[in-house]
Amino acid sequence: MPHKYNADRRHRIPKARYKVTNWRDYEAGLRKRGSLTIWFSDDAVEAWRAAPRTTPGGQARYSDLAIETSLILRAVFHQPLRQTEGLVGSLLDLMELDLPVPDHSTLSRRARTLVVAPQAASGPVHLLVDSTGVKLSGPGEWLVEKHGTSRRRAWRKLHLGIDARTGMIVASTLTSKEVDDAAELGALLDQVDEPLAAVVADGAYDQDRVYNDVAEHSAEAAVVVPPRSTAVLSASAETDPTQRDRHIQVIAEQGRMGWQKTSGYNARAGAEGTMS
Repeated sequence: MPHKYNADRRHRIPKARYKVTNWRDYEAGLRKRGSLTIWFSDDAVEAWRAAPRTTPGGQARYSDLAIETSLILRAVFHQPLRQTEGLVGSLLDLMELDLPVPDHSTLSRRARTLVVAPQAASGPVHLLVDSTGVKLSGPGEWLVEKHGTSRRRAWRKLHLGIDARTGMIVASTLTSKEVDDAAELGALLDQVDEPLAAVVADGAYDQDRVYNDVAEHSAEAAVVVPPRSTAVLSASAETDPTQRDRHIQVIAEQGRMGWQKTSGYNARAGAEGTMS
């Protein structure tokens, strides 16, 4: 959140307390949180086994769909490969499906070359842009931890562009730590082939070239970047206001909290969630 709202007096704001009055619905919601529902469509059952091979080589037993499904269950339940094999087998038994279960060795081998199909785009992309620091560790890192010797750390900056709808990383660049965030926006936009509906970023991207780069990629795209606290209107604000001018005017009328709600800036939390 830019320019923390009520930061100077937040310590005097008491913590909100809520009293549950609809216990029946509240308890039902708690029980529903622990509910597990997994089903296999007819198409998934038919595509579980690998299609017959038409080229020389060994015949695969499991399709990419079976391997991807098993690995997804592994990631969701945080299970090692052997436990994942048992989990998939128990689920197939509960659903009374006569399907082979990928063993842990097969999952480990196929995971290296598995190509996961990206989710199909269903319209213009709402792009969330942010950057984070990446520490470079070498083979002698454990010596530093053991002996406590000091050594200058090497850092790089990872710039990411995230689709707000799917949460997928659609663009990325790696630069030195001295590179400005706004300077890398053009390189991120070059990796996005779909049209943009909006680009959401923090105050570090409050620069004219950011608006120009977005306009060159998608002329109708909105740029949701909080202006600086000292920002002023442009000379043409009364006759032909820019997007930045409109942001400044809304902030002056509704405050920054109101601007965040109306502009959709709060969606930027998705970028921070992806990095964490």
